[in-house]
Amino acid sequence: MTLNLLKGVSIFLIGMPGTGKTTVGELLAEKLGYRFFDSDVLIERVSGNTVNEIFNTLGEEAFRKIESQVLSELCSYTKSIIATGGGIVIKQMNWSYLRHGLIIWLDSPVDLLIQRLKEDSTRPLLRDVDLEQKLQSLWTQRRPLYKQADLQISITEHQTPEQIVSQILAQIPSILKVNPVVQ
Repeated sequence: MTLNLLKGVSIFLIGMPGTGKTTVGELLAEKLGYRFFDSDVLIERVSGNTVNEIFNTLGEEAFRKIESQVLSELCSYTKSIIATGGGIVIKQMNWSYLRHGLIIWLDSPVDLLIQRLKEDSTRPLLRDVDLEQKLQSLWTQRRPLYKQADLQISITEHQTPEQIVSQILAQIPSILKVNPVVQ
């Protein structure tokens, strides 16, 4: 039912770092028979540098510019699940690209994000900072933007990625318009 309702529309997963956008996105793509893209992986391919290298040498603004460029190309795809970077929502222009598909916010409490990210040194915005304070600050800044999503999926500590995918698939029909057959 969900697949028929989607009619090939792509899904953009947004949310804070550590919410599981990549893991959930890969599983969701598999369930729907869609392609999967991780915007950070594509940014690295396009630039020839890791996300960390871009942040370290060019800065966050340069990263955001490349991120917008990649998103502008991804938005033309159909039948795709796109896991975006946590800060993609900051640039207003990116919302015009995200609106080409269904936007799903994976919403996780900050304390769960802290648990998941405390040993992760791969995220440039979370290195060499007070993790709890930085995540709280990012969450406060981004939450009003994330709320613009078409669907909010609240994540709890004990949910598996498979359970989150099931929750998404169960809730998608509630936000898609069913077009009645015209007689």
